[in-house]
Amino acid sequence: MTYAVAAPAVHTLTVAGRDERFPVNRIFCVGRNYAAHAREMGKDPDREPPFYFMKPAQAAVDAAQAVTIPYPPRTSNFHHEIELVLAIGRGGADIAAADALDHIYGYAVGLDMTRRDLQLEARDKGRPWEFGKSFAASAPIGAVHRVQDVGHPRDAAITLTVNGQPRQSSDIAKLIWSVSECIAVLSQYETLEPGDLIMTGTPEGVNAVVRGDVLIGAIEGLGEISVTVAS
Repeated sequence: MTYAVAAPAVHTLTVAGRDERFPVNRIFCVGRNYAAHAREMGKDPDREPPFYFMKPAQAAVDAAQAVTIPYPPRTSNFHHEIELVLAIGRGGADIAAADALDHIYGYAVGLDMTRRDLQLEARDKGRPWEFGKSFAASAPIGAVHRVQDVGHPRDAAITLTVNGQPRQSSDIAKLIWSVSECIAVLSQYETLEPGDLIMTGTPEGVNAVVRGDVLIGAIEGLGEISVTVAS
């Protein structure tokens, strides 16, 4: 096949303990999925249906080893959000919550990096969030741990430090919408495909980082990632 222009690169993630790599298709993100974070963002944490936004595949950064990401342009309020990431291995539509875990290839630690000032400006004006959320290198993600190796984590500490100082600390058991429910609801609106990622939301403690900061994010049983904001 001959392309009119150069074909875009395939973005991939490390698979823990394996030579093969996980190809990134689409990145879906669940908004406000921890009650304490919803409150810190000035929103009601009641269990209303989940909502989703997307990041491009170009947002994914393989953070299986320590990485450096750029401080993005057009922002002065660049925030960290530590999250549990689901890697979809088997697609499907209208997936029942009881069957949802069968569609997961593995789990990873990830960061939803956010231009908060642009996101909030867009929100207040009723505009899309893309400039705040959906930009290159905004999703550093650690090695994907296969379900057959780690099972399905349900109670696990999720933490983030900046320059050694605690910022975010919670447990994935506090998700408002469970992993199975996130998959089931999303699949009602969009047929999931192998290679899709789902970022399941962040706990409280989000805050700004500056150039040169070192972020260490971890989820019990899934290891940690080290991300430096370029100086």
